Amino acid sequence: MTIETPQTIRGILVLHAGDDVAVATRDLAPGDTVRAGDADVAVRGSVPRGHKVALTDVPAGGEVHKYGQVIGVATAPIRAGEHVHTHNLAFEPGHREHQLGGSPTPLAVPEGPRPTFRGFRRADGRVGTRNYVAILTSVNCSASTAKMIAAQFTPQVLAEYPNVDGVIALTHQSGCGLVPTSEGGRILLRTLRGYAAHPNISGLLVLGLGCEMVLTEQLTTPDGSGVFIGMPGVGTPPPPEDPVLADLPADTLVESLTIQESGGVRPAVAAGVAAVRRMLPVVNERERTDCDVSELVLALNCGGSDGYSGITANPALGWASDRLVAYGATSALAETPEVYGAEHLLTRRATRPDVAQRLLDRIAWWEDYTRAGGGSMDNNPSPGNKAGGLTTILEKSLGAVAKGGHADLAAVYEYAERMAAHEGFVFMDTPGYDPVSVTGLVAGGANVVVFTTGRGSVFGCRPTPSVKVATNTPMYAAMADDMDVNAGRIVDGTATLEQVGQEIFDLILAVASGARPASEELEIAGLTIGTEEFIPWHVGAVM
Repeated sequence: MTIETPQTIRGILVLHAGDDVAVATRDLAPGDTVRAGDADVAVRGSVPRGHKVALTDVPAGGEVHKYGQVIGVATAPIRAGEHVHTHNLAFEPGHREHQLGGSPTPLAVPEGPRPTFRGFRRADGRVGTRNYVAILTSVNCSASTAKMIAAQFTPQVLAEYPNVDGVIALTHQSGCGLVPTSEGGRILLRTLRGYAAHPNISGLLVLGLGCEMVLTEQLTTPDGSGVFIGMPGVGTPPPPEDPVLADLPADTLVESLTIQESGGVRPAVAAGVAAVRRMLPVVNERERTDCDVSELVLALNCGGSDGYSGITANPALGWASDRLVAYGATSALAETPEVYGAEHLLTRRATRPDVAQRLLDRIAWWEDYTRAGGGSMDNNPSPGNKAGGLTTILEKSLGAVAKGGHADLAAVYEYAERMAAHEGFVFMDTPGYDPVSVTGLVAGGANVVVFTTGRGSVFGCRPTPSVKVATNTPMYAAMADDMDVNAGRIVDGTATLEQVGQEIFDLILAVASGARPASEELEIAGLTIGTEEFIPWHVGAVM
């Protein structure tokens, strides 16, 4: 057997000068040698692709740096060339210096003609990227009935209405049992009303059982002042200071019914089908028109992240986000538990100190919330994240915030609160659980979603189209039918970050104009992706 001399290979990425670790761009084996600056480092053990290899010795208890930031502390002495992961690296909250913003630096508007897209201009001035009829349930008890109604509108039936993107049933697991005026009750109402008023929904059938906490009137009346049901015979109107009980666009066709008043499920289905049939010809008359790029409200989200997320897909999406913000659009980062440890990078970008403080207040709320549930903020990353090379929430968050580019932080919103148009880069407080997070962003008015994934999420979203960006080429190749962009080319050396960012930007405009991303194209046996992902955030006790 011939023993070959280990070769120096460029199989790593060093993300910041002075980092203690680098990211492996291929599987590294013992005896391989990698180059960090002017020094060669001998690999001491197997290091999977996407995982971290130590560039320097770190003593037990010493801080480990990646992206130029602390990602945790060594739980045992780490030698240069060793695999760095859960066996020798642990979460430590540490201390982060917060600058409370106040020094805005607007992005320069790119030279040349302003981009446009073809959207549906609504009566309230907002712009839709899709044209749906939605069946919105006020309570879980009406969920099956809503699905039965929607199932009648097959592709063959809808072929008569080419300008209608579909009839969707938006069902959920709540609507009763919450304390009506509690935080959870108000979040549910805000979420349902956000979908009812969404510019991508032109026709709305609100379907209830008839005795639930959230009445159908609360989702259709102009001020949301229908009555909460509390004790028998006692009604409590929603608090007048509720952040957003937004009016529906005046051109939204609205009908409502309850199963009890209809006489049961079968007559309710018949009545619902008739209501939708009345809407379809009117909704079909609406056509796309040229709209300025600033009318876009982009939702930034990630799921199934890996060691490449913060290197490829997320910063490329950040480039596209910055381009949109420079043109005057709104772009929203979310997933509060997944910016924990990197929030100081956002607060220093806040346009005003109160915006920065609002984000810190939400972080504090989450610390209390997880503590009350017997956990901590480091219960994230998930097992899949760790298999992909992410070790601590600090590391994951530093890569996640890259989706937000470099723009000033203009506002911080609560879950499902309506986001202003033309506002720039903003943040919405949501859980890290993908469908719950995106549900809040869509309720807030997002008309396009871009979703990055390293492990291979199959997420879809209706009524808002969702573009999926793969962080690495092997996963993209394995799941090409579910992905739209391969950002792994950045590591492969076949594309630059700016080139992939431009590709994402161009695809956002195309999808906003009606092009169908992978998640919208998929249909098997009449089933599609995107409606089961409507999951309002449940907060509080169920009585």
